[in-house]
Amino acid sequence: MKSTLTNINEYCYFCYGYATQTHHLIFGKGRRFADKWGLCVPICDACHTKAERICDRIHDNTMAEKLSKMLGQAIFERDRALEGMSQEDIRAKFIQENGGSYL
Repeated sequence: MKSTLTNINEYCYFCYGYATQTHHLIFGKGRRFADKWGLCVPICDACHTKAERICDRIHDNTMAEKLSKMLGQAIFERDRALEGMSQEDIRAKFIQENGGSYL
């Protein structure tokens, strides 16, 4: 997993437990986009999909899913700004490649 958020892949990005999976910050139809730009983090089973309470996991939690996509877009935009792109061009590139904006 290539992540632009962390270089520590052994531990869950959210709870620091043992990471067994990869969470794509932009998922569903945006999964390939997330792979291309490194918009993913290591995650444990519980934080990803297995916790008993919906509020303790990313998927099936509407607010967490929205925040995940927003974080993915914010990181994408930060990285493109560091490359010297204008904010207008960055947002247009995100929308063109991902099909919409979350911010």
